[in-house]
Amino acid sequence: MRSNASLNSMLLAGVLLAFAFRLQAQSVGGAQIGGTVTDPTGALVAGSQVKAIHTDTGQERVTVSSSTGSYVFPNLAVGRYSLEVTSNGFQRYIDSGITLAVGSQVTVNVVLRVGDTSQSVQITADAAMVQTQDTSVSEVIDQRRIIDLPLNGRQATDLILLAGGTATDTAASFGGSNALVTTKSYPNSVSVSVAGAQPTGNNYVMDGGDNNDTFSNVNLPFPFPDALQEFSVQTNGLSAQFGIHPGSVVNVITKSGTNQFHGDLFEFVRNGNFNARNFFAASQDTLRRNQFGGTLGAPIRKDKIFGFFGYQNTLVRTAPPQSISFVPTAAALSGDFSTLESSACQSSHTNRTITDPSTGQAFPNNQVPVSRFSPQALALAKYLPASSNPCGQLTYGIPNPSDESQYIGRADWVQNS
Repeated sequence: MRSNASLNSMLLAGVLLAFAFRLQAQSVGGAQIGGTVTDPTGALVAGSQVKAIHTDTGQERVTVSSSTGSYVFPNLAVGRYSLEVTSNGFQRYIDSGITLAVGSQVTVNVVLRVGDTSQSVQITADAAMVQTQDTSVSEVIDQRRIIDLPLNGRQATDLILLAGGTATDTAASFGGSNALVTTKSYPNSVSVSVAGAQPTGNNYVMDGGDNNDTFSNVNLPFPFPDALQEFSVQTNGLSAQFGIHPGSVVNVITKSGTNQFHGDLFEFVRNGNFNARNFFAASQDTLRRNQFGGTLGAPIRKDKIFGFFGYQNTLVRTAPPQSISFVPTAAALSGDFSTLESSACQSSHTNRTITDPSTGQAFPNNQVPVSRFSPQALALAKYLPASSNPCGQLTYGIPNPSDESQYIGRADWVQNS
């Protein structure tokens, strides 16, 4: 019993340490609200109770203003918030117009009015929040743009280029000597330059955790668009908390569960039945791609535990006509090899002569008697495809199927305020 108890204690300690490290890592993946509490004369109000309530999940964070009237809520989940401030001798202050984006550190200064706490001052319009603690330049790609903008292959990493000052790394695009994205990289890895920095200077963060490929310094996979809440591209004077790469930070936040059930089902199809033929192509391309799946977010325990799950399956079927083979022409099957042995069909651009292996003499006009052919070879030749090319050249496509399944799961537990 003693050994079992010790083992259980060690396991519990390990779990607690894992949670502690996880919470520390997530400090860069959320947002922050801070400010000061004053009265109408501008005097600082200490000891006020300040409460931040996440509208969608009901999560509450509570703090008390300091002796200097200041308060701060670090590491908040992104989304809509309501801020409530109460203090003896003042009316209740309620601001329900706060929306936090990923990585934002906004300042909301509260001015309390003299009165009873049963009275309240409510602000419902979107607040004009000022970010005074961070000098970096940030562009947030919100959920609406992630879902609504057309994406080839539904690769959300393409949206990084919407941020100002971003450009594709041309060396990587054309397979140059400095190419970062190779066959060893994940399909939606990108190599971009942000604000003139090197493509290796980008730091990718997802839900507060490192999301960099340490082999090539490009990003590890992004989830499919329906599983993304939003992401930001931040550069110019980055905070020390991101200190891996100095060029920029691409900060990704995935969706989470809320107090309401939410989700979607989707399917995206690309094939010749819907797409027009390329104007310069002789025929319709053979690409057939089906991407389907769905998401579901739900409360496991209201205001406490939330779950989210997403799935996407991608089926790609293509047979690019890039393979070349040569088959016997109708003339060759009848014994006439004059065209095949001419300079027009020879890489050496010289006429060749077929000789009789039994006599060593050339066949006249490269005409071989059909009686000399192998009956077995002629029987197999019936199954070969015909070619209209005089040299017997045949261009065809070899099927190249590709399947990919993406799963993403997330659970959020609000232990206490």
